Amino acid sequence: MRGHEELAERFEERRGQLRAVAYRMLGSLGEAEDAVQEAWLRLGRTGGDGIDNLTAWLTTVVSRICLDLLRSRASRREDPYGDELPEPSTDELPEDEALLADSVGLALLVVLDRLGPAERVAFVLHDLFAVPFDSVAAVLDRSQPAAKKLASRARHKVRGTPEVPGAALDRHREVVEAFLSAARGGDLGALLDVLAPDVVRYADPAVLPPGVAAELRGARAVAEGTVLLRHRTRFAALALVDGDVGLVVAPGGRLLLALRVTVEGGRVAAYEVVAGRAGLRGVEVGVLGVVG
Repeated sequence: MRGHEELAERFEERRGQLRAVAYRMLGSLGEAEDAVQEAWLRLGRTGGDGIDNLTAWLTTVVSRICLDLLRSRASRREDPYGDELPEPSTDELPEDEALLADSVGLALLVVLDRLGPAERVAFVLHDLFAVPFDSVAAVLDRSQPAAKKLASRARHKVRGTPEVPGAALDRHREVVEAFLSAARGGDLGALLDVLAPDVVRYADPAVLPPGVAAELRGARAVAEGTVLLRHRTRFAALALVDGDVGLVVAPGGRLLLALRVTVEGGRVAAYEVVAGRAGLRGVEVGVLGVVG
């Protein structure tokens, strides 16, 4: 009995780390908790006999459970975004999951959802948790060169391909950050400062309240239209969108909207709100800054 209690204590010491690994692989707190619990059940069945490195053993088990779940999703052709995806309110998204998604980064979760199962596992293990490639290869049942190639391919997708020079990207980021901050605060004056006088906003009509025009022109109209939809900014984050700085709206890390933003002369000259399965599939999303 004491042996079981000691094993449980050792497992609990590692639960937080295991949950962190599983959440980044699965993007769902509930599924991550289930994967960690399944790892505990498997450990209980083995009794810990013959396990030299418990942390490595548990990480491998959790990773293989997650890999199976990701492959099952892929076989069912589940989309991480789509026309049927409801937009949860702040109250509907559990606080612990919202906080966890924010800490990981909404843009990163969006991009991870677009990776293949093996790519995602390789990237999470090696780039986010520094698991050596021999262990990654064992999880994936691949050779080390193959595991390295999967991680490299995933890394390229996560970082995206900027279409503007680095200095311009930094300037655009400052403008888009100011735009998001003003939108979150519902600050009409700050929005007018960051919007070009002849700014144009186009939004997919499906995301707009009845009677609201899909296209708005002029700083005043666009600022007021942005304030009208400010509740969505709770789930917004900066990202590389089609090679330039834009925004993703991703409750719990699941892509709902993408904003293509055009910056000219230090102001937002235009932005387009893209929604729906077909539209979002055509948007390339990357993470701004260094990941891993």
